[in-house]
Amino acid sequence: MSLESLRRTQPETIQPPALESFAGKRSIGARLSHAKRKISTKQGWFGDYDYAWLCLPSLPYGNNSTKRSPPFYSLDAELPLALAMANGLQHALAMLAGLITPPIIFASALSLDSETSAYMISASLIGSGILSLVQLSRIRLFGGYYLGTGLISVVGTSFSTLSTANAIFDAMYRDGTCSSTTAADGTITRDSCPDAYGKLLGTSLICSLLEMALAFVPPRILKRIFPPLVTGTVVLLIGASLVGSSGVPNWGGGSNCLSAPSGIFALCPSITAPRPLPFGSPELIGLGFLSFVSILLTEMFGSPFLKNISIIVGLAVGCIVAGAAGYIDGSSITTAPPITFLWVHTFKIGVYPPAILPMLAVYISCAMEATGDITASAEVSRVDVEGIEFDSRVQGGILSDGLGGFISALFTVAPLSVFAQNNGVIAITRCANRVAGRWCCAFLILFGVLGKISGVFLAIPNPIIGAVTTFLFASVAVSGVRVLALMKFSRRDRFILAAALSFGLGDILVPTIFTNLFNGVNNPNSGLTGLFNSITIVLSTPFLAAGLVAVILNAILPVEVDEVVSGDDQSDAEEQQDSNSVEK
Repeated sequence: MSLESLRRTQPETIQPPALESFAGKRSIGARLSHAKRKISTKQGWFGDYDYAWLCLPSLPYGNNSTKRSPPFYSLDAELPLALAMANGLQHALAMLAGLITPPIIFASALSLDSETSAYMISASLIGSGILSLVQLSRIRLFGGYYLGTGLISVVGTSFSTLSTANAIFDAMYRDGTCSSTTAADGTITRDSCPDAYGKLLGTSLICSLLEMALAFVPPRILKRIFPPLVTGTVVLLIGASLVGSSGVPNWGGGSNCLSAPSGIFALCPSITAPRPLPFGSPELIGLGFLSFVSILLTEMFGSPFLKNISIIVGLAVGCIVAGAAGYIDGSSITTAPPITFLWVHTFKIGVYPPAILPMLAVYISCAMEATGDITASAEVSRVDVEGIEFDSRVQGGILSDGLGGFISALFTVAPLSVFAQNNGVIAITRCANRVAGRWCCAFLILFGVLGKISGVFLAIPNPIIGAVTTFLFASVAVSGVRVLALMKFSRRDRFILAAALSFGLGDILVPTIFTNLFNGVNNPNSGLTGLFNSITIVLSTPFLAAGLVAVILNAILPVEVDEVVSGDDQSDAEEQQDSNSVEK
């Protein structure tokens, strides 16, 4: 038995003398007395937690075997106020890069102004804080169904939405829904198109009903339709496609000046920037590489607190150097409002018919991601990962995801779903307490309300954003690799994976391969045109095309008998045969 397994079998040796919170059963006087004791005593503020372990740096090659890990705080354990706030801030900062990246990329793809872009960042943070509270709540509905996981399940815009939205926006500019300007030398520049974002929100609002319906499908059926072979492939290609379409182009200076090397984007990030340079200049690559190296050094020498927010450390170090060297344009900070909230800026809600099929696929992908993320959250939170209670957590999480997609559209935010970043925070800090989760939500809402913070994020130079998001997207791809690595590959599995990657990798390497697929169709009606555009978007999105192929092949290809009864499976088959004999 491993040391970690031994520790888990002895919870009393690692858990503090925590009292369960019976707030629902206490009288008002008892609650007030408890609150007063928490606020007015040193024990209530700090407890006996090892804050030095949390905050002091570590040596990468030192003898760390004598270091004692802090106690584990369960979901409802009594938690010191300082520790609750510190862990809540840690969760919020760990989520921050993933929350600000999608609105920045959406705004860049649609050429939106800095005021609108700053609002989108603020709305994303506020929406995440509010809807994460729903996931934390675990509200009982009817017949054993719940809303929320009851775990620290922080939500943010799914990267599957980000990848699909890029293909949808490309289609809108191609079919004239959004206008473009053609320069004298033939360079095409996209005009600002906020209505495209409104159509994305309206379409996602309708399609969110699918994920709500999936929440009432038994998890075992979902796992049968979407096994690890499918989910691992999808997650791998989501990360890989975003590295190529967003991460690396921004690292080189910006995707705009990569695709339109003349006019206002002749230099990166534009000719109006404080120090514009050609795409891929050593200065731009160096800025991004500095942030990348900062992430690596934080992982080597940082304290547990810093390791969990290494992405923010990379952004901060890069911005300090970029500001000192004169690469930062501070106009977005000066024009950003001090205080903001939802609906300060609104978008015209609409529906883009060709986006319906791709967005339905996105919500199926969100349900698959949520299942895996909730399982990981339950495991690191030390609650059961099997049985009726766990199934209800998965059901409640998927339902909250679907409802979150509906409500987030009303919040002017792209669909929000469970993120996996907080699992690492729980595992390292050994704090799965929901009070810390509520503090995380409070910090996210605060960051969104303070409008100047959004202006700061918007002022970060493209190379720094690109380097950090490249690492972030690569981490997503690694998550997919991990899911696939845990499989016992059979010949059938290898065949399905190869067929799926044929489409997925083909889309990544040659993004325009399916763009002109239906150009030769003569005079189709409007409905048929919308269907053709939907198919084009699906086939042009790597993870959607690969996921579709994997699901179909997994359903129709027979399982070979010799593979089912080989190795460990043979013992399982023999035990099942003995059991059947006893029953007969």
